[in-house]
Parts: sequence; structure tokens; C-alpha cells
Amino acid sequence: MKPNNNTNKGVDYWTNRISELEMPALCSTVKSLEKLAKDDVSSLALLGRSVMHDNALTSRILRVANSAIYHKGSSQISTVSRAAIVLGFDAVRNICITAKLLSSLLESKNLAPNVYQRLIKLMAKAFQAAMIARMMLSHHDEEMQEEAFIASLLYHIGESAFWSIGGEFTEELDLTLCQCETPAEERSATREALGASFLQLTQSISRNWGLGELLIQALNYPEDQRPDIRAIFLADKLCDILSQPVLDKLELAKRMTQAASFTGLEEKEFLVRMQRCANATHKLAEVYGAKVLLDYLPDPKRIVAAEPDLPPIPLDMPVYQVNLNIQLAKLRELTGFAINKADFNQIMQTVLEGILEGVGVDRCGVLLLSPSRKQLQPRVILGRDADAIKQEFIIDLSDKRGLFHQAMEHKAPLWVDDPCSKKWQEQCKELQARHVSRQGFLLAPLLVDSKVIGFYYADRGPSERAFEEVDFQSFIHFSQLANVCFTVSLR
Repeated sequence: MKPNNNTNKGVDYWTNRISELEMPALCSTVKSLEKLAKDDVSSLALLGRSVMHDNALTSRILRVANSAIYHKGSSQISTVSRAAIVLGFDAVRNICITAKLLSSLLESKNLAPNVYQRLIKLMAKAFQAAMIARMMLSHHDEEMQEEAFIASLLYHIGESAFWSIGGEFTEELDLTLCQCETPAEERSATREALGASFLQLTQSISRNWGLGELLIQALNYPEDQRPDIRAIFLADKLCDILSQPVLDKLELAKRMTQAASFTGLEEKEFLVRMQRCANATHKLAEVYGAKVLLDYLPDPKRIVAAEPDLPPIPLDMPVYQVNLNIQLAKLRELTGFAINKADFNQIMQTVLEGILEGVGVDRCGVLLLSPSRKQLQPRVILGRDADAIKQEFIIDLSDKRGLFHQAMEHKAPLWVDDPCSKKWQEQCKELQARHVSRQGFLLAPLLVDSKVIGFYYADRGPSERAFEEVDFQSFIHFSQLANVCFTVSLR
């Protein structure tokens, strides 16, 4: 590379240039949001005011907040402060940072085509890694998930910010890196040109902008076994492999095995979740108005390379994870119905939405007794394969030893963990030809004035996920509160 006035300026020079000259708006927004996060009392009100002056940013935040990925309610969110109440402060802060980061980097002006493409690829990889890291921490609290999401997104902020500068210097370094044959050669060329590595630049920006302790720890100690840092590390490695022109199947299989072990899932189930996460990332990129990323996001079909026999997951297959915010919102709605009479169908729709989207099942429904009380017939089914289940899920109650007949007698909820096991096989004969998950299902009586008129049903058949005790308790909570609502509405 020929001499240049910018060459070997060092990490402080590049940090200051990016912060004060190239990306002051992003720097200011991130610092403000991080400052708000430390002020629990006034953070909600100040959050709305901090972005109010930026109409484009506010519009993008609300579009994302109202998307199906974040907001499961029926009413539209119209203000940023309202979004923080519905979704939680951490989620909305991260939406703000993500929206501002995407607009600041992807709308960079006057970049050479090769430099812009390098920037887009880097941002696409970071966006996908953030989604995977959050997915891998789905059994941890939402605060950890959100912190890991934003730390993954900013894991290469130094390199991304550098390429967004543009100009002759970035073009020359891009050309030099294209001629390197190994990652080690690329790192050496970068240090020679900048006087620092991209990692050092990211570390410096993280400290200067106050991007949080988790990001700094993840950068300094990437092999740390803390769950959040481990998720960030594995998500970055997976996306790095998937973004390569030639897929290294052995390395992909190795990282997939590590990630599956980390999450406690079978490898096939983790692969399914990876594909769904990739599909969700494509949709979220569109909502953010970042369609330019779509061609560079990892193709969900490439993930199958780690398991050749696994079929691709359809783009439209709904997969709901446990969401405590939705649970709380739906339980509040039901509490309102218990105080003020509501329509039977309205109660039924609300409780099923809470179970489907809040408890995180693949499908659920209400089965009602026929007038003769000799059959159970589906009234409403939500989720995957709903139409097929509604047509075929008709239960004959003539066998008094059958599961549903016994459940009617005892008026108690049931968690059938394995319908084919000796424990349940005899009672579940009436279900053998039905669309029942091999992983089991949840069942609870629909009671009105202590009389059974039907059942609530839920399973995770299509995704083959198992239930845990906390899922069963949440399911019971919804069914019991709904029973109170039904009793009030029919009196």
C-alpha cells in the first residue's frame, strides 16, 4: 500500500475520528441510551424524548415494535414510551440502537462498490449473529437475551465503522485485504495500515461510547464460559462460517454440536431452531428497512449442510418461544374479563393466544363436549396444522378408562409427557391416530360453575420440543383464569 497521511495513526486516532467526525449521531444516541439504562426512575419518559427529534428513527422504532416478532397484542403501539411499557425498556433501547446503527452504516455516502459490499456483508453477519445469540439464551431471562443481542450486533463495530468512513484509504485497504490468502495475513495488513487491529478499535469504541460491560468482557475474554459470552462467541463463529463463499461443512458441524450442547438441545432440534432463526432474521431486516442486507444474510438452507437428512423449515412455519411479556399482557386482559363480563369467543381467543404466543406452544385449542356429552369436538384451534386438527380431532368418550373421560371425572389438568409410554398408553388409545405430539401434550378442563364443558389442549408437535414444569404451570394459570371468566360471562 502506498504511503497515506492516515496510515499508522493508531487506535485513539480512529476512535476519535469515528466518534466525532464520521458517526457523531450514532455515538450520541448510544451514549444517551446507555445513560438512560442506569436511571430506572425516569428512563421511560426520557427514552421517548431522546429520539423524538428524529422522525425517521422514531418511525423505524415503532414499525419494529409493532412487528409480529416483537408485539403480539392487537392494539398498535403509537409512541416510543408506550413501546417501552409493552415490550420492556431493554428491548426498546436495543431496537433504538439497532435502528440507528443500521441507518448510520447502511446509508453511508460515497463508498466505493467493493467497500460498500464489504460493509453490508459485515452488517448482515452481525445482525444474524445477534438473533442467534438471543435464540441460544431463550431459557435465560429477557435482560440477558437483550444484552447478548446488542453485544453480538456490536461485536465488530470497529471494523464496520471504519469501512463506513469511505475514501481512498478504505479503498486501498480493501484492495490489499482482497489479495491476502489467510485471515492472519488480513489481520497483519490491517495493523500495518491502521496502526491497530479491528478488534482493538472495537474495544476502544466500546469503552468510549459506554457500550456495556458484557460487550467489553466478550471482546476481552471470548473463551469465557459464562452463558451470555459463550452464546455471543458461538453465534459469531457460526455466522462467520455461514457467510463464507465456500461452506466448511466440518467446521459448521463442529460449531453446531458445540452450540447444541450449550443449549441442552438435541442437534436436530437445534438445527431446526437455527433455520427458524435465520428465517426470522430475514423478516426482521425487512421491518427495519434494511432490505439491502437480505442478499447477504445466511441462507437458511445452508444450515442443513450440518445435517443432510434434515428438511428445510418452511418460511411461514410459526415457532413461538416462551414470552413472559405476552403472558402478562394476556393475563391482564383475562383479569379484565373476570371483572367485567366478556363475550365467550373473546375469552376463548385471548386465552388461546396467551397459551400459543406466551407459553410458547406450536398449537393449542379448545375442545367442547357435544350436547350428549359423548364426544369432544374442537371449537377453536390456533397454530401449526390447525385446520387438519380441527377436522380430525374428534374424541369418543365411550371408553370410561380413556384419558379424557378420566380427566372429566377428576377435573384436574394433565401433563402427558409421552403418550406412547406404558404410563399413558392404555389411556391414550383414543388419541393414537390423532395429530398428537410424541413429546406429549398439556390438557386442562374448561369449567363453568365447576362443571366440565370441554378442555384446553396444547402441544409442541411440529417442532418436537418437550415441555418443562414452568410451561405446565403457566398453562394451568391461563386455564384457571379463563374458567373464572367463562363462569362470569355465562351467569
